[in-house]
Amino acid sequence: MRPPLAPDTSGDIEQRQIEAWRAMTPGKKLQLTLQMTAAVRQLALAGIRQRYPSASPREEFLRLAQLILGEELARKAYPEIERLDRP
Repeated sequence: MRPPLAPDTSGDIEQRQIEAWRAMTPGKKLQLTLQMTAAVRQLALAGIRQRYPSASPREEFLRLAQLILGEELARKAYPEIERLDRP
């Protein structure tokens, strides 16, 4: 028996969800994935805006890049990140 995907979901509901995923066309799966990715980005940006209320749009972008790419790659891609936390 496999472990549940989500411990707060009953086995019956989980099975229905798996069946729904299997019934989706590849295009529908892609559409759903893109929508979830956009939602996660918006949540991440909301968190950045809450922590840095006076951040410019560019600073928000750079801080999001740090979250998505990781610190090392983000600094390589956007060297100006070095200046973010300087007084």
